[in-house]
This record gives sequence, structure tokens and C-alpha cells, in this order.
Amino acid sequence: MDPLTITAGAGLRSRAEALDLLANNLANASTAGFKADREAYTLFLGDESSQTTSPFIEQHRTDFSQGQLKQTGDPEHLALEGGGFFLVDGPRGPLLTRNGTFRIARDGKLTTPEGYEFATVEPRRIRAVPGEPVEVDSEGVVRQRGEQLGRLKLVETARAVQPAKLEGAYFALDTTQLSGLSNSRARVHQGKVESANFSPAEAAVRLVNLLRQFETLQKALQIGGEMGRRAVEEVARVHP
Repeated sequence: MDPLTITAGAGLRSRAEALDLLANNLANASTAGFKADREAYTLFLGDESSQTTSPFIEQHRTDFSQGQLKQTGDPEHLALEGGGFFLVDGPRGPLLTRNGTFRIARDGKLTTPEGYEFATVEPRRIRAVPGEPVEVDSEGVVRQRGEQLGRLKLVETARAVQPAKLEGAYFALDTTQLSGLSNSRARVHQGKVESANFSPAEAAVRLVNLLRQFETLQKALQIGGEMGRRAVEEVARVHP
């Protein structure tokens, strides 16, 4: 296979992967605390030719940049300003999230809408009175009827760590990564949500660019195919 066709085919594959990432970002554009995925590319020398470089998505990376904080006025909405995450108890271990929306369960536990309990700095977890309002200050201290119930545990990961992304706005860490967590100095805002750091407008621009790249690569494939056809015809032609 000629170098042009190899490179164009690899380019189409990487564009298809980028389209999948874009679709997932767009589907979660309205999810509070969602962090967009970005492509991370590399080049490698193909086996067919030491002169051929083929782009492919080596891995995607999560963009943890701050999303816009929006005022909702709902006391059950919490948002973080600054780096870090809320730590919650997932079904298979600790999870990280930037979505601080909470509920007070019947047993008084402070949980996410999915039922994951918020972790606290203190060993004893928060137990609130259902139906009664709670107040959360900028340091994550939870109070009800003027009594301090506990302080939400805010953590951050090392810069080089990329936690595994789960459905929605949750992230999972393996046992080695959990040991590297440190306390976060992020400020908690009650009555606000953090918007996804990806907008439909950005998606529209990105989609147009991807479609143009698809068209260019398809033309390159056609040219490569035509060159191959002509080469075969020239070789097969009997010359006098």
C-alpha cells in the first residue's frame, strides 16, 4: 500500500475517534461538573515505509479546567471554585466528582442524586434531619439548626494523574492513585452549579473542522487509489 493511502487511512481513523469524543462531550454539555475529553495525538513510523508517518489518537485526556459557576438559588446545589473534587463513596470504592448536588436520605446521610454518600474530613459521617435545610460554608462545613454536622472532604490529585472517567461527572482512581490524594483548597459555593467546560457552540465549530478534514482525507484516498490503479495498468501494459 502506498504511503499516501496509509497516511490518509490513519487520518480518517483518528478523525472518527475524535468524532466519538465530540459526541460524548456534546451529550454532557448540560451535565453539572462535566469535564470535556480532548484528543492527544502522536506520530509513528509505519511498518510499510520508514518515511511514512501516521497520526492516531494515542489516548484522550480529560480537560479539568474550571467551568463557569451559575447561580441557581437551590440550597442543595454545591459548586467548587478552584482545583479539586468532592470525594464520595461509590458502589465499588471512592469516586471523585465536581458535581456537588446533594440529597438528604431518609437515614440522614448526605448523598448524591445517585445515592453515593459524601465523605467527610471527620471519621464520623454527616447525619442530618430529613426535610430540614442545611447550610454549607465556603470551607465545606455543613450545619443544620446552627449545629456543625461535619466537613465535606475535598481532595485533589497530582497533576500527572488522569483518573478514569465514568458515566456523568464521576471519576475513579486505582489504589495507587488514591494514596496520592491531597487536601484541596477549593472554595465551596452553595446555591450554585459548575457548568460543563464544553459548550454546544464549541462543538459546532469543532464539527465543521472535522467534516472538512474528513473531506480532505477522502480526496487523498481517492487520489491514492487512482495512482495505484494507473501504476497497475502501466505495469500490466505490454510495450512493443
